[in-house]
Amino acid sequence: MFIFEAPKDAGHFYNYVNTKFMLNDENVYDDIPFLIEGENYIFAFYEIDILSKVLNLAPAIFRATLNAALDNEGDDNNVDSEDMSRTDNWYIAIEVYSDKEKDCLHQDSFSREPVLNYLRTLKKEYLTTHNYNETVFKN
Repeated sequence: MFIFEAPKDAGHFYNYVNTKFMLNDENVYDDIPFLIEGENYIFAFYEIDILSKVLNLAPAIFRATLNAALDNEGDDNNVDSEDMSRTDNWYIAIEVYSDKEKDCLHQDSFSREPVLNYLRTLKKEYLTTHNYNETVFKN
């Protein structure tokens, strides 16, 4: 799999692929054909939401410091659920295969390097393009 963090909202990569490859909302996640040096390849992608929890210790440290300054022995020095924040991180995972290879990204694949170069270019274009209709003219 070729995986990268997607700073854009969910659905943006779908819209990008749908527009770039002119799929008209049909089979956008699966079996997207592309060419590298005259060879046919196919990719499928997944948008993955990975939650990350961040512990904010500032409120707990503030309470502990305040209690110590006031000589208060409060039990309020524990970390509350309010001290936790959740953020969603979106990732795009892409797999590539062909008639000749089941996994073109496998370490032993003869097409691994050209496919990785293609996917890096695709990723860069996606991340830097805001109007996906522009990608149609680049094909």
